[in-house]
Amino acid sequence: MNIALTVDPEIPVPPKLYGGIERIVYMLVNGLVDRGHDVTAFAHEESDVPCRLIPYGGTRAQHPVDLVRNTATVSRLVAESPDVVHSFGRLVYLSLLLPLPVPKIMSYQRHVTTNRIRWAHTLARTGSLLFTGCSEHITDEIRPHAPARTVYNGVPLDTYDYVPSAEADAPLVFLGRIAQIKGTHRAVEVARQSGRRLLIAGNVPDEETDYFDQYVRPHLDGEQIRHVGPVDDEEKNQLLGRAAAFLMPIEWDEPFGIVMAEAMACGTPVIGTRRGSIPEVVEQGTTGFICDDTQEMVDAVGRIDELSRSACRERCEKHFSDHAIVDAYESLYMHHASE
Repeated sequence: MNIALTVDPEIPVPPKLYGGIERIVYMLVNGLVDRGHDVTAFAHEESDVPCRLIPYGGTRAQHPVDLVRNTATVSRLVAESPDVVHSFGRLVYLSLLLPLPVPKIMSYQRHVTTNRIRWAHTLARTGSLLFTGCSEHITDEIRPHAPARTVYNGVPLDTYDYVPSAEADAPLVFLGRIAQIKGTHRAVEVARQSGRRLLIAGNVPDEETDYFDQYVRPHLDGEQIRHVGPVDDEEKNQLLGRAAAFLMPIEWDEPFGIVMAEAMACGTPVIGTRRGSIPEVVEQGTTGFICDDTQEMVDAVGRIDELSRSACRERCEKHFSDHAIVDAYESLYMHHASE
């Protein structure tokens, strides 16, 4: 198949550190190329992908001038007649393609803006536009307004080593952007109350500096609770593989949370709050615990031995691996293009 993929212009594919959507696109491009598909990627000019790259003219997704330039860049597809156009980027980039019969898929990795969904669905030629969400939690936001399917996010399994057992004194790990909605302070509290070591990995955004200084930094002692900063893929693999459990104490409705799949790929169970996609990703009592408050998370830490590291890896292989995700999208392309 001739497949065109689009992503937002700010971050190269693959990203050097953080960039969840860009990681999914890179994984998908590699999988599709390995299966013999002809792939074109519209992405940041510094992207390093094993397919034809068409760089955007602008790298500011919200800037009006760059929106026009990038929409025009994607619209060049009209002359190429791809079998399917798959967007992980701005919906507006598809605006000139919407009335055309070419099959289009718009994938949401974030919470949706329903008026834009309705606008695109109305403008699109009948049956030519399909939406996907990265979890049922997101897809349920789309379904009242347009046709939608769920295709989970995932991780390249070869990047993560399965570790069948953790040391008796293995630490808990928090990995992600240091922010209140991510619940870093709750991870600290879980570690303090449970008496376990905690390794915090991730960047501190400028807008979260006050939060970090007030709620996280005072508890960093270099022994029980440490902040190791941002980590690359190899460091992440080591960090998650040696953890007793990964903490996901979010205070918002996370659309997916790729790091949960990364942890399970290493065999590391997840202890998280009952928000967003967590009840879909974590199998309660087998690959982790889904909790309603901090105290339940503390109690769950004391029950880590009840969980199965092999079941974590198996669940990732079946539902959240690169093979499973590429299978799902490839099937969707073929079905949508044949309609």
